[in-house]
Amino acid sequence: MDKIAEEKKNNYPKASKYLVNGALLTYIAGMLLMIAFCSPYWVKSFDETFSQFKNMGLWEYCFDNFRFPYYQFDHLFDGCHHVFSQEYYVIREWLLPPWLMAVQAFVTMSFLLSFGAQIVMAMQLCRWPLEFVLQYEYILSAVDFVCVTTTTVFMFFAIAVFGGSHVRRDWLMYPNFNYLCWSYGLACLSFFFHGFAAIYLYKEAKLSYELRKESKNLVVQMHPNSEHRYGWNMH
Repeated sequence: MDKIAEEKKNNYPKASKYLVNGALLTYIAGMLLMIAFCSPYWVKSFDETFSQFKNMGLWEYCFDNFRFPYYQFDHLFDGCHHVFSQEYYVIREWLLPPWLMAVQAFVTMSFLLSFGAQIVMAMQLCRWPLEFVLQYEYILSAVDFVCVTTTTVFMFFAIAVFGGSHVRRDWLMYPNFNYLCWSYGLACLSFFFHGFAAIYLYKEAKLSYELRKESKNLVVQMHPNSEHRYGWNMH
């Protein structure tokens, strides 16, 4: 009996192609998102303009002997610093308008949701812990789909708001000297990859929901003498 149960345990259903493709796309999207999240090249100034502003990201600004006109003291901001550093304390309100803080929030939540979903998908792909994954895979797949879909929506808001607001004249001076750079492009690519991943994960969630009874029955068959403990009736 133990030998039969062991054979059934080794013949568990593998991850579906929808889950594999969805996980792969989410992984690529997550890597693109992480680079965009950390890199300071969302906006950059044209080199030939010799602008005092050089480049910026969600968390870092770079200046070249920049003098803020509304700061009463004669202080030059030079080099690259974190937006929450002591160096930018006096101009932080100007560096972080409400729309940019909203973009930071959207991208941060996207980052957490995307990598959280990747952890769940890694468990499903590795089938570990086996019985837990088989028993609750339809729930795990639904969680994957919701997380990745929410990430896609948040990333859309982030790139839409940033793309439409980076030319505001109450933010960086001389916005016509600046252009959207490669970090913003990676954020856009991450949005598309997350969107494609959500399509596959929707199909995976639908498939695993349809197969949920078979998966539960397989878990019971792994433990032939414990049907009463699980409360499942095989007949």
